[in-house]
Amino acid sequence: MKICFVGKGGSGKTTLAALFARHLAATPAGVDGGPPPLLAVDADINQHLAAALGASDDEAVLLPALGDHLADIKEYLRGDNPRISSAAAMVKTTPPGRGSRLLTVAGANPIYDALVREVAGIRLAVTGPFATDDLGVACYHSKVGAVELLLNHLVDGPGEYVVVDMTAGADSFASGLFTRFDATFLVCEPTVRSVGVYRQYVGYARDYGVRVHVIGNKIDDESDVEFLREHVGADLLTWIGRSAFVKAAERGRHQPITAMEPANRDALDAMRTTVDACGKDWASYTRQAVEFHLRNAAAWANDRVGENLADQVDPEFVLGPELLVR
Repeated sequence: MKICFVGKGGSGKTTLAALFARHLAATPAGVDGGPPPLLAVDADINQHLAAALGASDDEAVLLPALGDHLADIKEYLRGDNPRISSAAAMVKTTPPGRGSRLLTVAGANPIYDALVREVAGIRLAVTGPFATDDLGVACYHSKVGAVELLLNHLVDGPGEYVVVDMTAGADSFASGLFTRFDATFLVCEPTVRSVGVYRQYVGYARDYGVRVHVIGNKIDDESDVEFLREHVGADLLTWIGRSAFVKAAERGRHQPITAMEPANRDALDAMRTTVDACGKDWASYTRQAVEFHLRNAAAWANDRVGENLADQVDPEFVLGPELLVR
């Protein structure tokens, strides 16, 4: 299952993404009782997921960046797909087709070997920060495009998880990235500004069948819960109360996830139950990838690449697990 965390800047979405990933990693799965297949991805312009997972500043700085290796990612994913003339002709929305290389959550491949590192027991890939050299000449969405390409080519199954910390606000609507998830968790503080981001996000997302689950955060008392219920209604899934466990982590003292307050761990359990109950609709997933690719092709990509990128679409191709056993 592919899961993203979105919300207003400062709402705590990165903290919640890290807590949820740690909760998944600590929950036995499968016949051997080991952790489930899990990949965490930091796709936020503010790259803090590694630190939230427990990495030191020195470790976080040394993590390789997906955005710095976009050409290599394209070359690998292209495979021998005859509809793609070259890796340079691939854009962030290029969908897979027959001949493309597909990814799984835990399977070995050169991309993971080069760009995924283990942080506090969790496999993590990072988009990379918006650097000084990018100012005035680059768009952060070009870096996040690496994540969209990976998700477009990734086949995941039940009991497998990809947890993505997204950019704040509605920035993810600059592409089709917001449709790439089975569960969207919008982290919402009990404030007017945070609820405003929720309304903006939901206004876009529901036009594409994206169900948004609100996770209340920084909840002090029942009045905070009632405020969120009043403004988000049935979208409120659960909430995280003020937490000494989280405060300690934010001060650099990371404890085992089992030390978290029981009520807050129950909230993480509710989130996992929601994710596990999601159905997979690979035909819709593929159709939306194609839709946004054609939009991007017409809007800017054809001119940039110098080709009609609609020709990259394989009309008979549907992404799904059956492709992995052929």
